[in-house]
Amino acid sequence: MLEILKTYWGYNTFRPMQEEIIRSVLSGRDTLALLPTGGGKSICFQVPALSKPGLCLVISPLVALMKDQVANLKKRGIKAIAVYSGMNYTETDNALDNCIYGNYKFLYVSPERLQTPLFIERFKRMTCNLIAVDEAHCISQWGYDFRPPYLQIASIKAYHPHAPLLALTATATAKVIDDIQDKLQFSKRNVLRKSFYRPNLTYTIENTEDKFAALEKLIRPVKQSVIIYVRNRKSTRSIAEWLEKKHISATYYHAGLDHATRNTRQEAWLRDEYKVIVATNAFGMGIDKPDVRVVVHMDLPDSLEAYFQEAGRAGRDEQPATAIMLFNQHDLDEQRRFIETQFPSIEEIKKAYMGLCDYLSLAEGSGENSNFEIDLADFSYHFKIPVYTLFHALRILEKEGWLSFTDREEAFSKVHIHKPEVYYNALPSDFDRDLVRMLIRTYEGLFDQFVWIQEEQLARRLNSSTEGIVKHLRMLNRLDVLHYAHKKSGFRIILLKPRAGEKQFSIPSKQYAERKQAAMQHLESVIHYTTQNERCRNSVLLAYFDETRQADCRQCDVCLQHLAATPDTLARIVASLKKQPDELIYLPVLEVAMPEIKSGQYKYLRWLTDNGILSINPLNMVKIDREKLNKLH
Repeated sequence: MLEILKTYWGYNTFRPMQEEIIRSVLSGRDTLALLPTGGGKSICFQVPALSKPGLCLVISPLVALMKDQVANLKKRGIKAIAVYSGMNYTETDNALDNCIYGNYKFLYVSPERLQTPLFIERFKRMTCNLIAVDEAHCISQWGYDFRPPYLQIASIKAYHPHAPLLALTATATAKVIDDIQDKLQFSKRNVLRKSFYRPNLTYTIENTEDKFAALEKLIRPVKQSVIIYVRNRKSTRSIAEWLEKKHISATYYHAGLDHATRNTRQEAWLRDEYKVIVATNAFGMGIDKPDVRVVVHMDLPDSLEAYFQEAGRAGRDEQPATAIMLFNQHDLDEQRRFIETQFPSIEEIKKAYMGLCDYLSLAEGSGENSNFEIDLADFSYHFKIPVYTLFHALRILEKEGWLSFTDREEAFSKVHIHKPEVYYNALPSDFDRDLVRMLIRTYEGLFDQFVWIQEEQLARRLNSSTEGIVKHLRMLNRLDVLHYAHKKSGFRIILLKPRAGEKQFSIPSKQYAERKQAAMQHLESVIHYTTQNERCRNSVLLAYFDETRQADCRQCDVCLQHLAATPDTLARIVASLKKQPDELIYLPVLEVAMPEIKSGQYKYLRWLTDNGILSINPLNMVKIDREKLNKLH
């Protein structure tokens, strides 16, 4: 194991828990490994796979993550390949054949590919030494990111019964841990976990009505990289542009951007061409940037699991880092409303299902395992189902096993008018002028971001054909009047069961209510963590993941308040600092005035600088942030 680690990765020793996990896998035991973000999960399946004949099948939820890991393995001289959505039949066929005949060591696949006849036929003929399941919490309906295709994993174990299964995740509660092992049909319970405690990471919550002012104050002094997470795509751009106006270098990232743009911006940030990247939660998984000093959440996350993963992208170099959440009462109310929209009524779900089957002209009892490409915009219009209600209804139908469908990003065309003014007189024709005006009247937010549009709707309103609308939009795109991204394909749906009649179709109301309740509980856990001011933030997070920590972290915002209220050494230092008349103090002078700093081997000084109360320039001049200092009372 150490020889492989040294040869391919250049390390002499494993990180905590890695060796125990690898030994468990090499002994042939199914294993669930829990390592915090940055804990080195990939090593845990890459090393044992390289130590045995055959290849390792890696099941991963994100195409970008698969591509990144395959590229990294190839750089190390290890043969690896990935199969994911977007590859055509020939590409997939060749890739799978390479895994049989080409001496490949790693095959990365998305969970949606597992049950395709082509994959199953080729997988039977491979020599598989290990099945690794990344982001294993996706298997559990109690997890924060449940993905139904993950439930198919257990069935493929039958083709290679002697290959152990390694499930990996950075976040899981006790309930999710049990559910993962049940769903993957572990022969015996076997969980190995590293403490989730990150001593270098400080958690801070700030209740503020002016998030922008708080944000600027937080990140302006930061010299290294920053990630800012927001809920919606529009905010990624608006915040990045606002930061640029404040002379803080920033770019933005979200799933609505084309693949090339996302890659360009991500790589630029990784190369430190931008200090800040503002992103939705589409960004971050698999991004191994060690020197992220601050992660800011401008909006409440959906769950503490998601928050823990995203916040954990700070300080992966084990140097001091900070995770900050900004919130106010409006956020709490908005999040509760958002959860409600994710769960349409059972009547609305039934309407979507029946409408879909009628749209596809399916008779009762027909359609099982049939693959359809439909125009979802046209379906939404004809059956008078709002687009977002429709998506959430389809998502529930997928979780209940009625159907599966492609990612919504391929379902609609998108338009963005990137210039603040439209010069109508410069447009080629009256029809083009009418088309642009109709776009602006019909769709909100066109000037801020890409917005889904329905060409069929525009054609009806302008008494034109859909083909004509597409032709004019493409021409306006070439003239740089707007950006138009035509839908890649029709919305693809696979019916997994025969069409049910009105009386036969059902969504178990109890199970549906439990699922909604689980989502609400996730949110309430976030709200409790955010609003409570009695317990150490670290202790609250660890308790959520069923880990008990005896000592408080002594560095989160709650601990700061408690420390400042007790007559200990740090409190005395804070009190002394408040009495210092000067804003700038030479460090040796400060040491004479407060010998506790030096006698404590500078741990108190480090604590004060980590929390932004003091800053020290290269000339050893200490600056006091009076506002932060005065908050400690």
